[in-house]
Amino acid sequence: MVDETWRPRHDDPLFIMAMDHRDSFGTTLFHVARGSAPTAEQSARMRAAKELIYSGLALARAELRAGRAGVLVDEDYGQAVIAQAGRDGVTLAVPIEASGHEWFEPRWGAQWLEHVRSVGPAYGKVLVRDNPDLPAADRRAQFERLAAVSAGLREAGVPLLYELLVPGTPDQLAAVGGDVDRYDRDVRPALVVRVIADNQAAGVEPALWKVEGLDTAEAAAQVAAQARAGGRDADLIVLGRDAPVERLDRWLRIAAADEAFVGFAIGRSIWEDAVRDWAEGDIGDELARHRIAERYLGFTRDWS
Repeated sequence: MVDETWRPRHDDPLFIMAMDHRDSFGTTLFHVARGSAPTAEQSARMRAAKELIYSGLALARAELRAGRAGVLVDEDYGQAVIAQAGRDGVTLAVPIEASGHEWFEPRWGAQWLEHVRSVGPAYGKVLVRDNPDLPAADRRAQFERLAAVSAGLREAGVPLLYELLVPGTPDQLAAVGGDVDRYDRDVRPALVVRVIADNQAAGVEPALWKVEGLDTAEAAAQVAAQARAGGRDADLIVLGRDAPVERLDRWLRIAAADEAFVGFAIGRSIWEDAVRDWAEGDIGDELARHRIAERYLGFTRDWS
């Protein structure tokens, strides 16, 4: 059983295996045509792949030296994982957003909160793409939807996990010569601070901010300070963004040195290569789950 009184801390972190990918999961790994629904066979393979990923997490749990294991998984292809996580006492987060949308929309329309209540997760998660230079009207409409989700989850007693991506606009990228690494290091941190502040002003109050990795301790401290502005009781975790292992290692070491950060939620950087080889028949279940477990444990070691 999950300990409902537990919450992650810097010295007792939460290490989430993220596998809530849906549209991209099918198109990149199972040959689902973009914009098309998967066939029955493709859907079955996607469900089996999510169970395989979870089996890698289950294998790794026995070797965790610190912290607790979590899983972020969707209802569409992860029902078996949701059920097993409940039996195993693994911290469960479920996505609320519809897959493949530019702006946040709830997956289940007006019934989104009924789905959350029926699953009973430790966290309800939203994925949001935002940038202060995006159209103001679209941002306001998105904030209204997010504030409604924040309030609904609060009423249901389910903490909000807010996954924030701040991609650069064409003008912002042009200002750094198209260098995405420079954008990440020199531009993105201040934008993240502004977007967090804008959400707070709109009444969006996450328990956990899931943010892209930060390249300096100063940037991590600035983002953390805004997340906790006004005495808010909010923490942060680092997302993977399918970054190379070496870069993720650096992001995690920086986060692990800041007490406001309490873990990570990493997906494709852990399991994508193994699942692709498995899906193509190049490796079997056992090797795939061991590769997934070892990559996951490698990232947990960055924390300690």
